[in-house]
Amino acid sequence: MSETPSPASAFGEFIKSQRKLAALSQRELAKLADLSDAYLSQLERGLHEPSVRVLNGLSDALNVPADRLLRFLGRNSEADADAVTTEKAILLDDDLTDVQKQSLLDIYRSFITANNI
Repeated sequence: MSETPSPASAFGEFIKSQRKLAALSQRELAKLADLSDAYLSQLERGLHEPSVRVLNGLSDALNVPADRLLRFLGRNSEADADAVTTEKAILLDDDLTDVQKQSLLDIYRSFITANNI
């Protein structure tokens, strides 16, 4: 059985998946978020937790609400603290490859979009 990833690891995986969805290289995202390539790489590998400035830069660059990013870091309200979303469950599943995770996320999001039309 695998261990639960740290908040920084979950955040890093989410940022990486969003970057890939946006078809951006690490260098391109780093530039958009006003970060160094090396620091973005460390964030994606879960080695650091971002500051508020970095979080806001990534939020703007990826067009993802900052509060959603905060949830991956465990900085949310008590009511949402134990909530597991479908996307988070997919991202945290160690039995799936990155490509499989991305495929599932794409399909899931297309269903959600279709239901909200």
